[in-house]
Amino acid sequence: MLGAILKQLASREGIPEHIREAFREDKKEFGGRGLRVPDMVEILKKAIASLPRVFICIDALDECTAKHRRELLESLQEMVRMSPNIRVYLTGRPHIDDEIVKFFSNALRIPLSPTPGDIKSYLEMRLDRDADPHAMDDELRADIMRIIPEKISEM
Repeated sequence: MLGAILKQLASREGIPEHIREAFREDKKEFGGRGLRVPDMVEILKKAIASLPRVFICIDALDECTAKHRRELLESLQEMVRMSPNIRVYLTGRPHIDDEIVKFFSNALRIPLSPTPGDIKSYLEMRLDRDADPHAMDDELRADIMRIIPEKISEM
């Protein structure tokens, strides 16, 4: 994830020399192991420091493994602390909210929940796109349209 952020920053106006040098030095290591997270964070902080404002948007953070999510949040926290020109936007399911607050205690949180109409529209769209429409009868479709919205509203 950090590598993707760095790539986007570097592609803005070419790759700055300090970033090229970090990759060249890293390739000299045994097996060309690739940059480690602390090295990547340092390079990102330098790249970000020269910019007036940087927005980092990460969608579906909950889909990262817990280990990688923690490491990413720690890295983002360090970058935000060192560079006040960074704005971070994260999306994820509610079960990781406490984890995010641990790293960003002043974070503005906006809970979003689908409406029953949103859920039904989504289900209808997915059922209409079924690759094998003959595998489902009207009764099964009606059960899906009734049960899934009920179960989601109980969450």
